[in-house]
Amino acid sequence: MKVSKAQSAENRAGIVEAAARLYRERGLAGVGVADITRDAGLTHGGLYRHFESKDALAREACLRAFDWTITPLDQLRDGDLDPDDVLHALVHGYLSSGHRDHPGEGCPAAALAVDAARAGPEMSEVFAQGVERNIQRFARATTPASREPDAAVRADTIHVLASMVGALVLARATAAGNPALSEEILATLRARLAPEMKPARQAVPKPKPKQASRSTLKSQSRR
Repeated sequence: MKVSKAQSAENRAGIVEAAARLYRERGLAGVGVADITRDAGLTHGGLYRHFESKDALAREACLRAFDWTITPLDQLRDGDLDPDDVLHALVHGYLSSGHRDHPGEGCPAAALAVDAARAGPEMSEVFAQGVERNIQRFARATTPASREPDAAVRADTIHVLASMVGALVLARATAAGNPALSEEILATLRARLAPEMKPARQAVPKPKPKQASRSTLKSQSRR
């Protein structure tokens, strides 16, 4: 039976979504083609009608996984929230037990970094694109809308993001063997990370108030 273009596009999207979730849950090497197609509700051969290889699917699924976010970063900057409140929400959402316990729905950086490093330059390039995109989104979300993130904000953003990813990896690795340690790692980083970006954000110069012209000052002095 011939499949319509709309159905074909839907099937393809379903495969990518399934792969993005399963790869984060089990790693790139822990997921087979049959696992992905079964999760997407398709036949084994259906995958290769949409992708030239499993590696091609893995790259697209990895990039799709970077659309994930605990908090809608792009929307937060357009709202009325204080940047410190935004940063608090991001850090606490990322370093939560819920995020730790559900990697398939979470951050691909923490779930797939080691796999991406071992998968070759093409996957590394895709992973780098995703990381760069999240750095930019995070920096913009935690900077007042009236300003643009500068080099200091970017540096602190990289520091905070890398620290969060490392903490989440350690928390997941220790959760089964030492739950108390796992919780301690999350709690410690939650308490320490958010304040570390304040100096860089506060260092962004505020616009100077406009000075009155000499003629205006003279007219005011005559009153």
